[in-house]
Parts: sequence; C-alpha cells; structure tokens
Amino acid sequence: MNIQGIAAIVTGGASGLGAATARELARHGAKVAIFDRTEDLGEQVAKEIGGVFCKADVTSEEAIDAAFAKARAAHGQERILVNCAGTGIAQRTVSKGREHPMSSFELIIRINLLGTFMCITKSTAGMSALEPVDADGQRGVVINTASVAAFDGQIGQAAYSASKGGVVGMTLPIARDLAQIGVRCCTIAPGLFNTPLLAGAPEEVRRALGAQVPFPARLGNAEEYAQLARQIVENNMLNGETIRLDGSIRMSPK
Repeated sequence: MNIQGIAAIVTGGASGLGAATARELARHGAKVAIFDRTEDLGEQVAKEIGGVFCKADVTSEEAIDAAFAKARAAHGQERILVNCAGTGIAQRTVSKGREHPMSSFELIIRINLLGTFMCITKSTAGMSALEPVDADGQRGVVINTASVAAFDGQIGQAAYSASKGGVVGMTLPIARDLAQIGVRCCTIAPGLFNTPLLAGAPEEVRRALGAQVPFPARLGNAEEYAQLARQIVENNMLNGETIRLDGSIRMSPK
C-alpha cells in the first residue's frame, strides 16, 4: 500500500519503537496520530512530525474511543494501525514461597493483549467502510508488536510471555477474519532493542546484552523496527505472519 497521504495511528507512539515508527511513516507521507498516556513526549513527537497527539490508555475503552474520534477528526479514517503500546514485569511464578500476584499478571494481559485487540477491532471496523486503494482491493493494514519472549520466555516472564504469545497466536486468525474486507494483519517480534526499557541500564549491561546477539552483535535500534513496519505496509503479500526481528538470537532461561 502506498503510504503517501494515508492516515495512520501508532499506539505507544510517544517513545521507543512507537515514536520511531511514527517518524518513519510521517517521513513517507502518512498523516500520523499518536496514541499514548504520556502527554509531554507525545505532544513533542506529534509536533515534530506534523501529526496529532491523542491521550489514550489502552486499558480503557472510553479513552480509546475518544482517541479514535480525535484522530479521525484530524486526519479521517485511518488505513494503518501500528500497535506498539505495551509493558512488562519480571516476576517468578513462585518467589521465596510467595505466589505471583494475579493483579500484576492481569494488568500485563490487559495492556499487551486485550489493549492490542481492542484497538484492532475498533480500527478495522472503520476501515471496512472505506473504498479499496489498489487493484488488490486493499483497505488497510494492521501491525502488532510481540516479542521473542513469546517463543523464548525467560525466568520471570510468565505474564509478559503469555501476553506476547497471545498477540502471536491471534495474528493469523485475525488476518483470516479481515481478509474479507481487504485488511492485512502482521506482527513484529523484536529481540533485544535499544528502547526506554533498557535506557536506564548501565552501559556495561547494555553492551553485554548486545553481545548475546549472534549478528549484528548489538542491541537493535528502534529505527530498524520502524523500517520493517513501513515495509510491511508497502508489501501487499505480507499477511498473517509474525516476523522475528532479532539478529537470530534465541534467549537463554535467564
């Protein structure tokens, strides 16, 4: 799909993978709306790219409905949705005889999995009413963010891996559901990336993590995620697939 002039929404677009994706899409002509809870950073990125910031919490249907309304008032119905909103915790199933609190497990599922699906169904319902943009009958594309933890979950990642495994697991059925309306769905599963999650780690820790990657032996850059997201939008035959973006790393237990 040609990106020029197309409306796009990036959740979690105020920083990290989302901000890089918002910049990449805008650089190629998209009209980008940023969904995020962090107003100052979100407004800053939106101003930089000539887009619009919509305060949004993906655990709140009311907040998401308001964000979609604001984005569509500014740019019209989106044809591109990139789901980057997400978070994680490190907590063992049992730690020193104490059980894993259900509240923290549920929160990760609500943000990473339920929030992703809520944005998908609301966005693609709107896409279904659009006219196709090409000879294939395409109306839009959805890109989700999983993680290599969906496949190689480490110690303490039960909640995070479950949430990202859910994103991977729903990618193909969603692509099949949306085929009838001409909307594609793919997922990117990043490995060790240089994002705000690792920004606070000491430099020696970051170097050690990067050295675990077979090639290139470094942390991934957010711009590399953004580049792949753009390429998925542009390549109509990419559909129903989860793509590992990880330098061929396979995570050890810890």
